[in-house]
Amino acid sequence: MDRRGFLKVIGGGLSVAIAPSLITQTLRAEDGRLYKTYNKVALVDSKGKAIKASSLQKETNYIFAYPFLGTPVLLVDLGEPTQKDVKLKDEKGQEYIFKGGVGKNNSIVAVSAICQHNLTHPTKDESFFSYVKRGQKSMAAKNGGVFLCAAHMSVYDPKAGGKVVSGPAPQPLANIILEIDKDDNLYAVGVLGSDKFHDYFKAFKREFKKSFGSWRKAKEEVQEKTTVSLLKEYSKDIIVY
Repeated sequence: MDRRGFLKVIGGGLSVAIAPSLITQTLRAEDGRLYKTYNKVALVDSKGKAIKASSLQKETNYIFAYPFLGTPVLLVDLGEPTQKDVKLKDEKGQEYIFKGGVGKNNSIVAVSAICQHNLTHPTKDESFFSYVKRGQKSMAAKNGGVFLCAAHMSVYDPKAGGKVVSGPAPQPLANIILEIDKDDNLYAVGVLGSDKFHDYFKAFKREFKKSFGSWRKAKEEVQEKTTVSLLKEYSKDIIVY
């Protein structure tokens, strides 16, 4: 299986690699990891068929809900390997480590599509938040190859665990940890880094009531599977400045 392993210290100081989906608590360890496990959820298409890692189009924005029904995630095969073992810090100074992308070329990443600055996120009407492919020029991301929030021009490096490149964002994007099974099927299993889910749910109560019928429904954890769509089909307009 292709899994981004974590290290767990056991008796005698020995460290062993374990799969993220086997971790059942939030880790804030001295070795610099900040990780919380959620339900292990299969990524499927609109017909319920499993998404294969190798089937993802390169540098294309995909979207799905995780770990809650109301929290959007962007999934991208960057087409190039990410960096490995990137040390990051959240806005409170808590350190953690981005182990790298998954897939054959370690190029597949998923991030919480909630900007860490002002909680901007994709909606059915529009998305100010997206991955900008390499060579696609914009005011904030002249060379592309980044996650961009066009609302206030926060730019994040997907190859470095969503590290802030420029703009007002105070911390990296939260990463959604992925696993791939022997049949090349993709699963979401947890969240790495500091998320802002609490603030997000509080700020957009009216939006969730409209989209889900109630605020509480949007806060329900995703169970068993989540549907993956193209961002360009999910949002009517993708805005890149």
